[in-house]
Amino acid sequence: MRKFARIIGTGSYLPPKILTNDDLSKTIDTSDKWISARTGIKQRHIVTDESACDLAKVAVNNALEMAEVNANELDLIIFATTTPDKIFPATATLLQTAIGATCPAFDLQSVCAGFIFALTTAEQYIKTGAANKILVIGSETLSRIVDWQDRTTAILFGDGAGAVVLAGSKERGILHSKLFSDGRYLSALQVDNNYINETGFIQMKGNEVFKIAVNQLSSLAEEMLKECNMSASQLDWMVPHQANIRIISAIAKRLKIPMEKVVVTLAKHGNTSAASIPLALDVAVRDGRIQRGHTLLFEGIGAGFSWGSILLEF
Repeated sequence: MRKFARIIGTGSYLPPKILTNDDLSKTIDTSDKWISARTGIKQRHIVTDESACDLAKVAVNNALEMAEVNANELDLIIFATTTPDKIFPATATLLQTAIGATCPAFDLQSVCAGFIFALTTAEQYIKTGAANKILVIGSETLSRIVDWQDRTTAILFGDGAGAVVLAGSKERGILHSKLFSDGRYLSALQVDNNYINETGFIQMKGNEVFKIAVNQLSSLAEEMLKECNMSASQLDWMVPHQANIRIISAIAKRLKIPMEKVVVTLAKHGNTSAASIPLALDVAVRDGRIQRGHTLLFEGIGAGFSWGSILLEF
């Protein structure tokens, strides 16, 4: 009998400080109307002195509580982040200590596609029998690599964390997943860090990112559904990376998925990179939209470019 990797708990956390569009308009040439129309974002949460590990710890405890799993029962921790607490050691090991776990723990960096890559990696451990309970986290403090005088990027990004507990199960869970990368798109989205003790800021070519994201994620979703002998109409929810409402809407339109079946948290969260999908998932699980037995499509794309999709039964 096939062994599935099944999500048994979700959790999330947002730092308390909120930066609204009106707040931004006081420091850069922009407005709430302009940002909302182009991105769908109204506000974002920003860390003060919290680290990616600090945010993750709260999200993880919420996920473990829902899953009714103790930290010492975990077999593995995979921590997706672009903004680790330290160059080394891995932030996953800091989290491991913070929650009282004893299992192996490592970081995974694939920017906004990080959670998709981490969850797909975790599934392989469960399918092979190498692990049975795995904690997968996406946590980011992107505000620390944003140039707050660059209105093309300052309006987009926020901080937060999301987590899931994945467990081996006879019940259906992850049904299919696919990952891709193409380094030729480097110049479209990157953070340059060529100087000792100096971290750069996010640099982005928005129009290019839009085209790549819509084309690649739409094609991938169509391919995934075809390989599973499914149609988009059989999906209960699409839970996409929360990058931009125009990207999300364009993909939904191409797949003929009504926006009423798309989980969107952009307005309150902004783009939280690797945290965005588990954050959106947790919101929709806890408000009752996503129920056990629902079929979900996760999809995300990040700088590199790297992108992927996961089809699962919740």
